[in-house]
Amino acid sequence: MSVVYLVIPCYNEEKVLPETVKRLTEKLESMAAAGLADPESRILLVDDGSRDATWSLISQYSKENGRVCGIKLAHNRGHQNALLAGLMTAREFADCAVSLDADLQDDVDALDEFVKKFQDGCDIVYGVRKKRDTDTFFKRATALGFYRFMGALGVDVVYNHADYRLMSRRALDALSEYREVNLFLRGLVPLIGFRSDFVYYDRHERFAGDSKYPLKKMIAFAVDGITSFSVKPLRLIFGLGLLTALTSAVGTVWSLIAHFAGGWPAWIAAFWSLWLLGGLLLLGMGVVGTYVGKIYGEVKARPRYLIEEKTGDRL
Repeated sequence: MSVVYLVIPCYNEEKVLPETVKRLTEKLESMAAAGLADPESRILLVDDGSRDATWSLISQYSKENGRVCGIKLAHNRGHQNALLAGLMTAREFADCAVSLDADLQDDVDALDEFVKKFQDGCDIVYGVRKKRDTDTFFKRATALGFYRFMGALGVDVVYNHADYRLMSRRALDALSEYREVNLFLRGLVPLIGFRSDFVYYDRHERFAGDSKYPLKKMIAFAVDGITSFSVKPLRLIFGLGLLTALTSAVGTVWSLIAHFAGGWPAWIAAFWSLWLLGGLLLLGMGVVGTYVGKIYGEVKARPRYLIEEKTGDRL
């Protein structure tokens, strides 16, 4: 049997955590009975600097429930860093680790299929949503646009896959070699290249609490993913600048012809060109600034996370 660690990042999850621990404990026990998970398998909860009673609950459950252990980050570092902290901690003890969210939207019954594919020789197993019926039209449209745009930029991402995945110890060791400060695990994991497969599942409604990914964070996450794995936006700026220069030249000539033909006044050409060029310059500076900012973060090479405290008998 395989030692399986379930890695769950938590940020202000006191409302959902009791049910999460209950369901995952039952799942690990059923998997142990079926010969899929070793009795040493654990639920690893990562407190990402929560401001509520999340860590108190994790500490309590680790004392009452032998299957629960936890780590507390020194301060909030974001979902991707918290997830990485859990995975890097789990790789010392587990044959494989499965990352999933605390809100119970990921179908825990799919865990059996994850482990079966691992036992068949897969190092990475991606959880892929069958459909997006629980999402709003806006979220479905933006998600589809994001995946298509990432694909157009040459980034290898798995469509309709978030962070519900299994990784073997070998895959986790390989992941530890990637030293990026700006983390986008959905793009990093496919770069590992080991044997992989997919498990298709239905995503549920959030059990309790509020979403930790409002529109603002979703946009920031998408920008991080795009700028972390492709320089094509910089090349697009060059093409856009060239196209703008040609368009402005044509527009200027056309405006002057219209002026001498008794139509528009001559200043319209200059006014139109300046506004267009000014807007595109600001856009280009914004894109370049994003890349420069990422370089600044990478050069400083600050720790991606710091673990303040641990709890449980298998850490």
